[in-house]
Amino acid sequence: MSETVQESTPAEAEETVTEESGSAEESAEESGAEQVSNTEALLVQEGDVAGDYLERLLDLLDYDGDIDLDVEAGRAVVSIEGGSDLEQLVGNRGQVLESLQELTRLAVQQETGVRSRLMLDVSGWRAGRRQELTELGRSTAEEVLSSGKETRMRPMTPFERKIIHDAIAAVDGVYSESEGEEPNRKVVVFKS
Repeated sequence: MSETVQESTPAEAEETVTEESGSAEESAEESGAEQVSNTEALLVQEGDVAGDYLERLLDLLDYDGDIDLDVEAGRAVVSIEGGSDLEQLVGNRGQVLESLQELTRLAVQQETGVRSRLMLDVSGWRAGRRQELTELGRSTAEEVLSSGKETRMRPMTPFERKIIHDAIAAVDGVYSESEGEEPNRKVVVFKS
């Protein structure tokens, strides 16, 4: 048995390496695009499953509401807009909304097999609450900055604490930490 060995010139070898690395880069770009589209497809699927679940719930309760599905900041966002009866789905300080969000996440997980981080809003309550909490966090940070005294805020949900922490982080000279156990976990603001 004879083997034929063909030698290539340095220029031919360089062209081969360039072609191979070029196709490797293209494959990496395509793979990254596939991952983004797969992630977005999963989030859209989460939104669809959540929308179906919530639609059935609204029908059972005989509440009027329109469901809006979106993808924002790497999570599915589901909003219910409609009549005044939807306020009951928010509850006192959003407690019913938090529970409904968790039930919806569990319904999505049961359908998809993946733990969901979807965000649920009813009648724009979360959007309005986010604005209130941002202002509260900023004003508390400024108060601590001027007085120099640490401040403990009332217990809050994880959603509320995150917004407060973000607002405080935007003010130079102060920082915040959470302390305590759920459901009594609260934000403490300190001067730097």
